[in-house]
Amino acid sequence: MNKVVLLGRLTRDPEVRHSQSANPVAVARYGIAVRRQFTKPGEPDVDFFNIVSFGKAGEFAEKYFKKGQMVAIVGRLQVNTWEDAQKVKHTSVDVVVEEQHFAESRREEGVQPMSTIAPANLDEDDDMPF
Repeated sequence: MNKVVLLGRLTRDPEVRHSQSANPVAVARYGIAVRRQFTKPGEPDVDFFNIVSFGKAGEFAEKYFKKGQMVAIVGRLQVNTWEDAQKVKHTSVDVVVEEQHFAESRREEGVQPMSTIAPANLDEDDDMPF
């Protein structure tokens, strides 16, 4: 099984290009930084991952994801190797998106956090359903 679940902040805005096939597909690339829970002195406390999303997921990322935003990614690891013009081999490990989600609420001016908003028409004597 090849499954990855990541929760982190975008390190850059998604960049979208379209494939050059008969039916072009959006390909979004962006990075996220994931904080390590346990670190030793002198070790890095953040890991960086390259993320790739295709099609509608790529278009969604381009439209709604911004640098610094907390996101949750579910996907799979994919290893890519290629040779450049100077015949030097390169390898990259990417996370290919299967699901992507917002992981924090939007904080807009004038909007109260949900925890401070009381339900409408709720009397103190009413039985609470929870």
